[in-house]
Amino acid sequence: QLVESGGKTVQTGGSLRLSCQASGYHHSAYCLAWFRQAPGKAREGVAGIGTNGVAAAADSVKGRFTISRDSAKTTLFLEMNSLKPDDTAMYYCATGVYCANVLSPSEYGTWSQGTQVTVS
Repeated sequence: QLVESGGKTVQTGGSLRLSCQASGYHHSAYCLAWFRQAPGKAREGVAGIGTNGVAAAADSVKGRFTISRDSAKTTLFLEMNSLKPDDTAMYYCATGVYCANVLSPSEYGTWSQGTQVTVS
């Protein structure tokens, strides 16, 4: 089960942190990631952490967004800085098993309910 929070409306250039509380999975075998979907667009990978602990991020957010997790590996975070209107979307966290591509939605089987981020 994934429960996320933190989405809201912010101004261009602002910052925001999303959190995703995960339960009921063996963290050592799972990859974790953040995705987003804007109206009329496909869901895209934003940032993810593989089972080896290596993180990856989409080119559009590199240098601005940072993915991390707490030491217990039960909470996933997405720190977003220098936000742009193009970052406006519904954001989701997800878990998958041994993901070959941590930014591909098809690798993930469990999804959060989504939280809206709007940059004005």
